[in-house]
Amino acid sequence: MLERIWNGWRATYVGSAGEAAVSGEGSVFSQILRSGLDDEATNIVHRGELCFAVLNAYPYGTGHLLVLPCREVANLEDLEQAETSELWTTVTDAVRAIKLAYSPEGINVGINLGRPAGGSVSEHLHVHVVPRWTGDANFMTTVANTRTLPEALDVTAARIRAAWPGQ
Repeated sequence: MLERIWNGWRATYVGSAGEAAVSGEGSVFSQILRSGLDDEATNIVHRGELCFAVLNAYPYGTGHLLVLPCREVANLEDLEQAETSELWTTVTDAVRAIKLAYSPEGINVGINLGRPAGGSVSEHLHVHVVPRWTGDANFMTTVANTRTLPEALDVTAARIRAAWPGQ
């Protein structure tokens, strides 16, 4: 029999993620870039010429980064060559920074293209870089629809910024 584990903690986020794009304001990522707020306020840990890395506001675990082009584009094949090159260089640097800052046992790197594939902000391509440890999923998600994070996002952002290659 198929077991179901509900992760209701993401329901609000997933339900509202596309609202800004529908309203013509652009994705949440475009709004962050246009906000005029500094990197500390937005949890941006790295800015390149064409791409940037930001902490996921609704992380699966501590250190969950999103790497994305500054230009709002939905599909890999719509990236310009320079964006593609910088995107993957930035993903590689994100992996290095997470390894240095957290010493995880593993790292998940992945992209969900399109809403049916799990892309909750599918109009703005983003690569997930998630540190992993054996047994890092815990009972809180299953019994309380809750995630626990051992440190605040601003502390995580500072640790990753300090570990970023070239800093």
